[in-house]
Amino acid sequence: MILTSVLWQVLQTLIAVLAAPLVTGFVRLIKARLNGRIGPSPLQPYRDLARLLRKELVLAGNASWLFRIAPYFIFSFTWMAASLVPSFTTNLVLIPTADMITLVALLGAARFMIALAGLDIGTSFGGLGASREMLIASLAEPAMLMTVFTLALLAGTTAPARIIDYVLAGGVGLQVSMGLSLVALLLVAIAENGRIPIDNPATHLELTMVHEAMVLEYTGRHLALIEAASMVRLQLYISLIICIFLPWGISQSGKGLEGIVLGLFAYGGKLALLAAGLAVFETVIAKMRVFRYADFLGGALLLSLLATLVLYVSEAV
Repeated sequence: MILTSVLWQVLQTLIAVLAAPLVTGFVRLIKARLNGRIGPSPLQPYRDLARLLRKELVLAGNASWLFRIAPYFIFSFTWMAASLVPSFTTNLVLIPTADMITLVALLGAARFMIALAGLDIGTSFGGLGASREMLIASLAEPAMLMTVFTLALLAGTTAPARIIDYVLAGGVGLQVSMGLSLVALLLVAIAENGRIPIDNPATHLELTMVHEAMVLEYTGRHLALIEAASMVRLQLYISLIICIFLPWGISQSGKGLEGIVLGLFAYGGKLALLAAGLAVFETVIAKMRVFRYADFLGGALLLSLLATLVLYVSEAV
């Protein structure tokens, strides 16, 4: 039992990092087709990462040790967080340590490192991007934590695997609080990944960029690690939505190899469906102005608070 748990955990960890560029490439392809273009191959992000890894590393003269080590910490924290989210099975060796609070903490640590790296060189763009990133974080993290709080009240745990078991056991019916939590988590995921309408990952326009402003000074393998971390983070949030709100098909403990294969196919299908949905959403909506970020994320926080209140009221009745 322990051996199979370790095996599936290794597979989960590899999927978290190896499939992430494919998800990003698939989103770009769908967006291109919706805009009437042929678009790049879904495998193009792999080629981009390989090209960056082959490039020479160029550092600014005033770059400190923090600037040099930040990409490794950013990637490690993000990859570790992605490894804790069950994607195709709950029979994972790290399940006892997997917790939504830990997940938020790891993502917050990665965000903290990239903001420090953006400030380290002392460029105006780095400071601009770091300040906007912290603005988004100050609004997105409370909404994320309130969503976690709602799920903990409903399922009695903050462990994703236990929430999956609770949902699959029929513990959740038509819950208004779950619907509000889902919308709040979607808004947080869009903001945390720098997607439209918060940020446009395909542009370097100085007045609007957030994530790109903090990594303008990075090159070579450092930039490859940061880009890979952003791809892993996108897949992480999609996987989190799948495992909490669409857990059907995920293999539970004792299901055997058949359940694992079914779980892998189900996960792949749901991943592609949600990635396509993201591409459609980004195509039909416009980029918003920076001063409206608070309205967007304030709505996410309000929805997560309403989810908790609705849950309390429904339980009291």
